[in-house]
Amino acid sequence: MSKLLSRRQFVQMGAILGAGLTLPQIVLGQEVTPEVPPTSPFEVTGSIGYVHDPVIIRGEDAYYFFYTGNGIPYRKSTNLVDWTRPFPQSVFTNMPDWIEAAIPNQQAIWAPDISYYNGKYHLYYAVSTFGSNRSVIGLATNITLNNAREDYQWVDEGLVIESQTGFNYNCIDPNLVIDQEGVPWLAFGSYWSGIKMRRIDYATGKLSTEDETLYSIASRSNTTTAVEAPFIIWRDGYYYLFVSFDQCCQGLQSTYRTMVGRSEAITGPYVDADGVPMMESGGTQVTFPSEEYRGPGHCAVLQDENGTDYIVYHAYAYRRTGQSVLRIDPLVWDAEGWPHIEGQGPA
Repeated sequence: MSKLLSRRQFVQMGAILGAGLTLPQIVLGQEVTPEVPPTSPFEVTGSIGYVHDPVIIRGEDAYYFFYTGNGIPYRKSTNLVDWTRPFPQSVFTNMPDWIEAAIPNQQAIWAPDISYYNGKYHLYYAVSTFGSNRSVIGLATNITLNNAREDYQWVDEGLVIESQTGFNYNCIDPNLVIDQEGVPWLAFGSYWSGIKMRRIDYATGKLSTEDETLYSIASRSNTTTAVEAPFIIWRDGYYYLFVSFDQCCQGLQSTYRTMVGRSEAITGPYVDADGVPMMESGGTQVTFPSEEYRGPGHCAVLQDENGTDYIVYHAYAYRRTGQSVLRIDPLVWDAEGWPHIEGQGPA
């Protein structure tokens, strides 16, 4: 294992990556209890531009989101609204050696996923190239997210799963979810034959040998295979699978949108609000474009201690000439148990 501390400035990657933020008073060596966040629609503030594929967690001292970029950049906030740039500004200083050997000459690490279990934070991440399914998913761990602590140290645990050219699936966009029996699972995938899932070993965070089945949980057929970015939560008797449809990364022309289905079993079958299976292009739309924000997608969900669920995603801002920005909205659940964002819906 290599131990990698990030102690340099994050180098911003132009129109795709970066962000900046202002944490209200975090005192060195102390932990600050996060403030109670809002439960109604609000606008995030700080330097929240150039964000793609955000994932969010409540840590010991603050909320954190991680996103696609050099070394896995991250930001923090005590209230979900005002975001700051910490130091170090990313998880890794250099690309781990094993990734350089597997996917040479790459700078950005894609679509991180953060979770806490077995006494450690687990940060899953992907490296690939656009349009290719030669991809790898790796894992880094840390016992704290508070970089003021002396024991703050990211440890790269290496490869979790990979896909090769010629496979009918793609190992990017990881999401770790622990089921109601305490078993961890990794959902992942993009395009090709859709979203997949593998069981994870609780002790190692790597693939389980108790169940080596590659489960298929969402797919699009006929005219497009554009489905990616799975994120799963448990709520009131169901596992909810959020995915993104259509085209990301096209600025104001992006057609990205978040869809959802649910299942009583973590491995599916997932169906949408109309009963259409997600393996047959099903999905109920959650995020919608607006005059200001286009292509809202690649979401994560924070089930916060205040009882509110928040959806975090990126969108392309009209007033920023198509720059990608962080968005956070409280999720509202209807009487049938389906999520939506207040004020959003079909035009």
